[in-house]
Amino acid sequence: MKKANVLLLLFIVVLAACGGEKEISKEQNLVDFVNPLMGTDSDYSLSNGNTYPAVALPWGMNFWTPQTGEMGNGWCYAYDAKKIRGIKQTHQPSPWINDYAAFSLMAVTGDLKFKEDERASWFSHKAEVSKPNYYKVYLADYDVTAEITPTERAAVFRFTFPENESSYILLDAFFKGSEVTILPKERKIIGYCRNNSGGVPDNFHNYFVAEFDKEFEVTHTWHGDKLTENSLKASGEHVGAVIGFKTQKGEEVHVKVASSFVSPEQAQLNLDREIGTKNFNKVLTDAESAWEKELSRIKVEGGTDDQLKTFYSCLYRVLLFPRKFHEINDNNEVIHYSPYNGKVLPGYMFTDNGFWDTFRAVFPFFTLMYPDINAQIMEGLANTYKESGWLPEWASPGHRGCMIGSNSASLIADSYLKGIRGYDIETLYEAILKNTKGCNKEITSVGRYGADYYNELGYVPYDVNINENAARTLEYAYDDFCVWKLAKELGRPQEEIDLFAKRAQNYKNVFDNESGLMRGKNEDGSFQAPFNPLKWGDAFTEGNSLHYTWSVFQDVNGLIDLMGGKEKFISTLDGVFEMPPKFDDSYYGGVIHEIREMQIANMGNYAHGNQPIQHMIYLYNFAGQPWKAQARVREVMDKLYTPQADGYCGDEDNGQTSAWYVFSSMGFYPVCPGTDEYVFGAPLFDKITLSLENGKTFTISSTDNSSDHVFVDDIKLNGKSYGANFIKHNDILNGGNLEFNMSAQPNKVRGTTKESFPYSMSK
Repeated sequence: MKKANVLLLLFIVVLAACGGEKEISKEQNLVDFVNPLMGTDSDYSLSNGNTYPAVALPWGMNFWTPQTGEMGNGWCYAYDAKKIRGIKQTHQPSPWINDYAAFSLMAVTGDLKFKEDERASWFSHKAEVSKPNYYKVYLADYDVTAEITPTERAAVFRFTFPENESSYILLDAFFKGSEVTILPKERKIIGYCRNNSGGVPDNFHNYFVAEFDKEFEVTHTWHGDKLTENSLKASGEHVGAVIGFKTQKGEEVHVKVASSFVSPEQAQLNLDREIGTKNFNKVLTDAESAWEKELSRIKVEGGTDDQLKTFYSCLYRVLLFPRKFHEINDNNEVIHYSPYNGKVLPGYMFTDNGFWDTFRAVFPFFTLMYPDINAQIMEGLANTYKESGWLPEWASPGHRGCMIGSNSASLIADSYLKGIRGYDIETLYEAILKNTKGCNKEITSVGRYGADYYNELGYVPYDVNINENAARTLEYAYDDFCVWKLAKELGRPQEEIDLFAKRAQNYKNVFDNESGLMRGKNEDGSFQAPFNPLKWGDAFTEGNSLHYTWSVFQDVNGLIDLMGGKEKFISTLDGVFEMPPKFDDSYYGGVIHEIREMQIANMGNYAHGNQPIQHMIYLYNFAGQPWKAQARVREVMDKLYTPQADGYCGDEDNGQTSAWYVFSSMGFYPVCPGTDEYVFGAPLFDKITLSLENGKTFTISSTDNSSDHVFVDDIKLNGKSYGANFIKHNDILNGGNLEFNMSAQPNKVRGTTKESFPYSMSK
């Protein structure tokens, strides 16, 4: 009988451990919940994130990553790969944008192999450790364990060798122009790399320095496929350096590495300042502390182990980009190499961001949780305008021709309207106005492509050889809303304010009453025909009319009126989820990965893997059926996110798809940046505590929350019943408590009156 009781108790304990909610103990580090491999099981045809394991500090200038793909391949790390070619310094924001300023280190033993295909070593995830602040892998072909830990602009490697007469460390400076110099007396390799994928001035260099703690017995260089023995210097299209020595079993060789876009001297300064005499373990613990500081700004309680891992893995992604592109000189002044004019100038600079993606949730997250960083980013935007004559829309590291819109207006307006200061708003407003009048003729993603048509007709025509015209119209109208709000705040002339108020309504010009959807419109005022709302691309950007029709962030009430009222609006929303995942790919001539990701998700035509539709679920709150938003939000969080290598449902894109999860887990989402409202969904966890920069805390709690209690029955703010479908920015900044009472059944009374609906421009 006693034995049976013991077995029963053991069964209960095991069951609780496997299926119950997990509490984070006080001794547990949040960094241990982060899986940088989340999203790495991706390729050109199907994205489960299109991420790589970034070993970095938050917003760090340099990231490091294991490299499985060949040099120049945007898919630099693939989870299903079997070999590693090296560990490279990377600045890649997206495989589609690709990398710049990359070089790598690799250890080999025995016969010297320096060509990347030949030196690549077999590895296994079973002998791999990936954390934000640390990466470790066993290079099986050489019996070497490689480890790395980062600072913002430097890193330390630790290679543990076997007993071998011929052990080597290679520095591959990559193609498109590079140079290496070996300094045996100083135990250093210095040099530069110039590889890039565009967006750089002619004098672009990434200067690096690598310091070793072991004497060199062998010094070789290579150029292309040719090895030059006993050589100390090489320069050309693609060069590298080899240093070699004898090693004992278990011998550790350390390499301290730093780089600079400013000068070789600045690279050395970065190394001395950020690492200096610190050993590997000290840098490791400092890097862990840096991540722990940022991750612990949001403390989560309750939830399953997978939910906690997904949350903190997503938060890690949100805090990577945009990257710092500035450095600290010997006078402790902030300086940057300008990727726009090639000069070294004072002030902040950030890069590697596509605002078409990140204006939606990443930057609203910064305005809420990181206003100080946000202010620095705004100064960087002003510097970009001064140095290039344009605001960046996609920068890596300079202007890149990618995506549409002039969504820098959203970032700037949202920041200023939420009270963030410390930057030159007058210069930024001047830059915004310039955007509204035209575009950069060489890089049409900068400014507004089709601005002349838009400003004259109120839309970008379908038949004037400007692609994605309806999408451009919708985004320009939203951006004009942001300009209108900012112009009012800055006290601009009334004529100017009225102009942008009028243009913010231009979304109406591409709404087709016949179909009840957005549609391309010809210059003569007729709608484009034939029209298939399932056709991807053409008049829209990486989506179809069913996805882009909802891009009226600023005036959902106006869109409801255009559709014929709330019932029609709701039924159209419902239809996106309820229809089969049909599509028309004729514009692209084949199925692009975004289409495939929608098709396989089993959520109808809802394409969460791409950004234009990610706010759509929350629009039920504007039409009196918030319970549908609550159920759908939880469905997406439960179904389309996991902490595994296939954990996203499309491109992660500089933190945007992650920011959606972080916000949605908290129970609200910034549907319309430029307003001060966050629209409610359904919180995922029992409790989330936000530590705000102003020193106050805001707590979000939920009672009776579970996988089958996804509906919000009641909400209290600071103990008082709260009937709105949104919460205001200042209510969060003031600190306090937001309490959700969850239920298995929808409450079809709460949040159904007009007074409870979120902001709409025409309401």
